[in-house]
Amino acid sequence: MNGVNAENAKGMLADQGAMRLGLILLALGGLYYPVFLELLRDWAGNDNYSHGYFIPLISGYMIFSARGELQKETVAPWNWGLLLFLAGLGLLAAAKVASLNFAQAFSLLVVLWGLSLYLWGPRYAARIFVPIAYLLFMIPLPGILWNKIAFPMQLFSSAVTEQLVRLFGVSILREGNVLSLAQTTLEVVDACSGLRSLTTMCALSAALAWFCRGALWRRWLLFLAAFPIAILINVIRLTATALLASRYGEEVAQGFLHEFSGILVFVLGLVLLWGAYVLLGDERK
Repeated sequence: MNGVNAENAKGMLADQGAMRLGLILLALGGLYYPVFLELLRDWAGNDNYSHGYFIPLISGYMIFSARGELQKETVAPWNWGLLLFLAGLGLLAAAKVASLNFAQAFSLLVVLWGLSLYLWGPRYAARIFVPIAYLLFMIPLPGILWNKIAFPMQLFSSAVTEQLVRLFGVSILREGNVLSLAQTTLEVVDACSGLRSLTTMCALSAALAWFCRGALWRRWLLFLAAFPIAILINVIRLTATALLASRYGEEVAQGFLHEFSGILVFVLGLVLLWGAYVLLGDERK
């Protein structure tokens, strides 16, 4: 009888814990509702972050895939996590006053991390740190920061494209991010800087690194592989566009052909990233 009572008591505690967690998440959902709406508007209207829809789903699947390891951890609530939870709410309030959209969304990550520490303890929370941190990929960078990164990448991509086009014997002149050909002039704009590809590739490589079966250094190497791959596929796209434009005119740099070339090189990036995953993820820990 004592054993049965103990099991019943454990079940009641589990139900109470689940109910408490549900109420907290419901309250957070209401509190962050305007933030979620702003994120949805960004994902729908900003092509640089159209991948944002998938990030919460991937994060949730990361946690789901780790459920076996999580069940083995001892739940040991840590009261200091409440301070981090409150700090995240404070950041949300301050960001709302200052109209800082990035900080408002980022505060959600702080709140979730603090909540996991408070409810389940450091060891349990450590298991879900990466899935929570992964949500950072769904938050658009502030415009001023994006431009500071994108413009140097535009100049770099333009310079590399110029050299590659010359190797094919095509006359080309570069002034900043403007490429002048015999028949047309191409401008490497923000969308062609490669930062969009880099952002998406980093999100994909981070997910692959999580599921990678290799050692920690292999996972880091897989994540970092996104950087050269994103730069490579962007340069390939720009070079191909310049070569085609020099022969067939500026029409190939606009409209359907331009968009279709973007899809092709993105698929190439996925193939290269998957190849890196196959090479680096075949060794057990």
